[in-house]
Amino acid sequence: MPLTTHRQEGTLTFRIDDRFDFSLHRDFRAAHEGQSGVSCYVVDLTGAGYMDSSALGMLLLLREWAQGTGAEVRILTRTSFVRRILASARFDKLFRID
Repeated sequence: MPLTTHRQEGTLTFRIDDRFDFSLHRDFRAAHEGQSGVSCYVVDLTGAGYMDSSALGMLLLLREWAQGTGAEVRILTRTSFVRRILASARFDKLFRID
């Protein structure tokens, strides 16, 4: 399964493996909308080797959702491709990227 979620206390973690693209839009959105009591959303891309512009859009929508609830969003990545995409979109100015 390319998208799994895990909630522990106030943190909701999305783990995305392989590809982060439009095919995950519905599941990604459903996983965070309607959640209450979340203080931190963690998007774990350590298993993702690819992401496209729709993934960037999904991250922005999550950021907007989180800001409305007072939560923060963190992104975890290890792959140089994903890190370059995030850097070129200047997401390091909008998100904490580890």
